[in-house]
Amino acid sequence: MKKKYDKPKKLWDKSRIEAEGKLRDDYGLKNARELWRAQTTLRRIRREARRLLTGKGANSQERAEKLLARVKKLFLQKPELTLDGLLSLSVRDILERRLQSIVVKKRLAKTTSQARQFIAHGHIAVSGKKVSAPSYVVSFAEEGTVDWFKGPVAIEANAPKVEAVVAPAASPVEVKPA
Repeated sequence: MKKKYDKPKKLWDKSRIEAEGKLRDDYGLKNARELWRAQTTLRRIRREARRLLTGKGANSQERAEKLLARVKKLFLQKPELTLDGLLSLSVRDILERRLQSIVVKKRLAKTTSQARQFIAHGHIAVSGKKVSAPSYVVSFAEEGTVDWFKGPVAIEANAPKVEAVVAPAASPVEVKPA
């Protein structure tokens, strides 16, 4: 199994930890590994773009077309995207394409934490299919199909509680002493 993320070289770097904390708060990430996963994806895209720009390797034109098609489908929707443009891609561009961020953007949830909860509990569907992973990367084609799975969930926090109606008890039976 291929590793999905790389740890930072300096694990206890204060400035990096603070920057990652801000991103985790902004995008409602559960832990730093989710952020490291997005950073690793970005790093791999940039590395491949740099290799293709130098022209090294066989089938560089075909590999360039595949890389550009993948990035256009998932992360950037620009018709005139070039390999140089891939180098300007940021972690925020990748985090914006997560299902959790799309749910907040479409106003199906008020906060990123609430969006994460709705997704984890199975209330959100993409193309009519339930998706329970907040980290699911939504393509531009699928973005319009993100909606509730089997109807919306009531979000009101102060909704009145429904109390059970108790039927009046039958008249008590009197027991006469003998």
